[in-house]
Amino acid sequence: MNAPLEKTAARRPSPEADSTMITEDRAFLRALFEAAVSAADPYLAIKAHLPKPPKGRTVVIGAGKGAAQLARTFEQQWTGPLTGVVVTRYGYDVPCDRITVLTAAHPVPDQAGLDASHQILDTLQNLTVDDLVVALICGGGSALLPMPLGDLTLEDEIDLNTSLLHSGAPISVMNAVRGQFSAIKGGRLAHVAHPAKVVTLVVSDVPGDDPAQVASGPTIPSTTSRDEVRGLIKVWGISLNPRLAQWLETDDAEAPHPHDPAFARDEVVIVASARKSLEAAAECAREIGIPAVIISDQIEGEAKEIAKMHAAIVAEISLTGQPFARPVVLLSGGETTVTLSGSGKGGRNSEFALSLALTGAEVPFSALVADTDGIDGSEENAGAFASGQSAKRLKLLGISPEALLANHDSWTAFDALDDLFSPGPTGTNVNDFRAILIR
Repeated sequence: MNAPLEKTAARRPSPEADSTMITEDRAFLRALFEAAVSAADPYLAIKAHLPKPPKGRTVVIGAGKGAAQLARTFEQQWTGPLTGVVVTRYGYDVPCDRITVLTAAHPVPDQAGLDASHQILDTLQNLTVDDLVVALICGGGSALLPMPLGDLTLEDEIDLNTSLLHSGAPISVMNAVRGQFSAIKGGRLAHVAHPAKVVTLVVSDVPGDDPAQVASGPTIPSTTSRDEVRGLIKVWGISLNPRLAQWLETDDAEAPHPHDPAFARDEVVIVASARKSLEAAAECAREIGIPAVIISDQIEGEAKEIAKMHAAIVAEISLTGQPFARPVVLLSGGETTVTLSGSGKGGRNSEFALSLALTGAEVPFSALVADTDGIDGSEENAGAFASGQSAKRLKLLGISPEALLANHDSWTAFDALDDLFSPGPTGTNVNDFRAILIR
């Protein structure tokens, strides 16, 4: 049992070498992130999946944090006439010539999002069977397309989003719930466009790549019924205000079923996904000379707990060379969650990184944990770099990493270390990216 420990200690570099290795590791990890994002590049994603031009009009709609980039790419490659409206997060807009780009709040909806939803709905009025609607859908669209049903209000939808974000429920549950309170989600937007054909091009940011889950499926009906949603709300303890709770108990405005004839001609294509991006990162690592292993692209769960599992695998590899020989980089994707109970700053990726650093303290690893859209939670960073020395460095600064993690204040931890990763908006979104290097 002692041999692997002694072998590890014998190979431990000097502090000076540690500094050089950290610099090299960061460059390596950043290269993997860039390869993953490039694999979801809007230009390539759209180019390979342009639909056939229709006899009638072409109307483009879209929503998500990468919707503006997708729209610009589409209009650059579409030779015929077109019009359209897309909505993206504040600060994520890019200029388009023929498609109107609107901006709104994320992750909590605002009036600008409601106005954008109305404008998109207006764009889909009076279409014919000869017309084509191209829906450009990517992560973040749920918050950007508020449209409460019945006598519900924007404030109700804001309450719902806030409750979901605090619940710790997986993205599949949150999007299924959103679909029962929205006049747009759960396929309702495509229903409005009928009898026009709707082709939905999806950049998937959900584990398992179910297109109906991306942005809560505005043009793709969900198979989750209202009764099932009621059960999910109980299981996950999701808090609903009285108006939302009362609405859920009615059977009004049930979301359309996938077998509805209105969807018969529609097409759905996943043009980019976490799996494709992780495969690109793995190939990049191998070209550099580091073997890569993709653990999974479908990981869900509480960020700090999933980080502990990753840390256990890292420690096993470091101490025994099992189940993978060193050097190796572990890659994973999916979407973790954070059940909020504190008042700190940070998102699920920086929380994962802090938990990884704590659980893997003194284990020789370097990691980059980041959201592929360039933003982690409500702050301006995508995530953070972490290592087996991160917790020790925080303590040397007089900062308790345990206290910060308990308060969900991971942003403060990595800001103090100057280890925040802030590439800016990437123009795409295929969910979380995690790369852990064990030399």
